[in-house]
Amino acid sequence: MLRKPQKILFIFFVAGLFTAGSMVRTAIAAGQASTPGSQTISPQSPKVAAGEADAKKLLLLMDTDKNGKVSKQEFMNFMEAEFTRLDKNKDGELDVKELTQSQLVPSHHGKSK
Repeated sequence: MLRKPQKILFIFFVAGLFTAGSMVRTAIAAGQASTPGSQTISPQSPKVAAGEADAKKLLLLMDTDKNGKVSKQEFMNFMEAEFTRLDKNKDGELDVKELTQSQLVPSHHGKSK
């Protein structure tokens, strides 16, 4: 079972993924960017391609059995390892400083169980 700080991080991560995906899908469906005066976003747009590239990188970081999919266990293992890595002072909580200095690092994530 996840502890409260892990649940909060998990919720923020999932909410961010859904929000970003929703914004891209909405902009693509509308044939335009979500902000007035900005460039049109299409499936061929560099912004969409960059988002897809980031999603692929994230999948590669999480997919420890290399089957092209992320299982719930792989996702949870990844999130737990990320929480532990981000918790620099090892107090079991993430503060603003720890979160703002974060970056995805592929080198330490273990194999799925």
